Amino acid sequence: MTGPDADIAACAEMIRHGSLSFHAASRLLPASVRDPALALYAFCRLADDAVDLRREKAAAVLELRDRLDRVYAGRPRDAAPDRAFAAVVERFQMPRALPDALLEGLAWDAMGRRYATLSDVLSYSARVASAVGAMMAVLMRVRDADALARACDLGLAMQLTNIARDVGEDALEGRLYLPTEWLDEAGIDPDAFLANPRPTKAIRIMTRRLVTEANRLYFRAEPGIAELPLFCRPGIFAARNIYAGIGGKVSEAGYDSLSSRARTSKQQKMGWLLKSCLQAAATTISPRAATLFAPPMPEVAFLVDAAATSARVAWHPADGLHQALSQLAARDHEARHRLIATGARAT
Repeated sequence: MTGPDADIAACAEMIRHGSLSFHAASRLLPASVRDPALALYAFCRLADDAVDLRREKAAAVLELRDRLDRVYAGRPRDAAPDRAFAAVVERFQMPRALPDALLEGLAWDAMGRRYATLSDVLSYSARVASAVGAMMAVLMRVRDADALARACDLGLAMQLTNIARDVGEDALEGRLYLPTEWLDEAGIDPDAFLANPRPTKAIRIMTRRLVTEANRLYFRAEPGIAELPLFCRPGIFAARNIYAGIGGKVSEAGYDSLSSRARTSKQQKMGWLLKSCLQAAATTISPRAATLFAPPMPEVAFLVDAAATSARVAWHPADGLHQALSQLAARDHEARHRLIATGARAT
């Protein structure tokens, strides 16, 4: 098998191994949305892994910027995720600001950025998760600002769930997503915590605060699912329920995400898939909830504005992305210079 079908098959295989939760939820999406969604998630997975798994993270982000440039120029790199995502960009007129937001979040990761407040954590989550939620809405031909705001709420909730689940795993990698303001209030030095991460009462309270905020955002997000095309609703409910279920597992563990990592079983996922189908059916007779019309969270408003624009517009790099990439380019140049200097001294 060759051509677009082969590219989608390769993307599906990437997701099957790289994101079990999305792979399970995607099975409830109609093929007209599932296939482009697999292409989208495969490209996002490729981007995330490129930064996570490479030692030279700055160079990885800059390379991703070049790959994205080629996708939007209609000349994707000769790789299945690039070709498939380029087809999605062309077919759905995907606003460049959305994948750029994801790239900016990955640049923040490459810089080892820390976040002082919960709002700062939400700004990061907007880029690495809500941007994907907005892109998913575009794949469903949804450009209504209220529905987009709720899609972004769901992205925030899912990312906060990820952060709460991965406190220990991130600490072992030298990453910290807990608001440093919370650590200061508890008298915990961030570097000391990363050097010796332990599930103290203070850390578990912080994890509980993340899960609580995620649950609030899951509630805000739900009315937006009813605004999606009918046959897309079960899949998005499934994503919501599976991720909220991960948060439930963190809660059951006493908010201790350091001693073990919360996991859900295949049977639980199947139960959430069934529940999601019933919830989707209920939306056909339920009245609209008032929370549908809540204004977007300040951290995601720029994504809602970008996704609500249906026509192609001239693209200019956002100030934040431009600054982040400039810093990374300078850091990459310095690293290369040091490497050359070290080699010269060795000879």
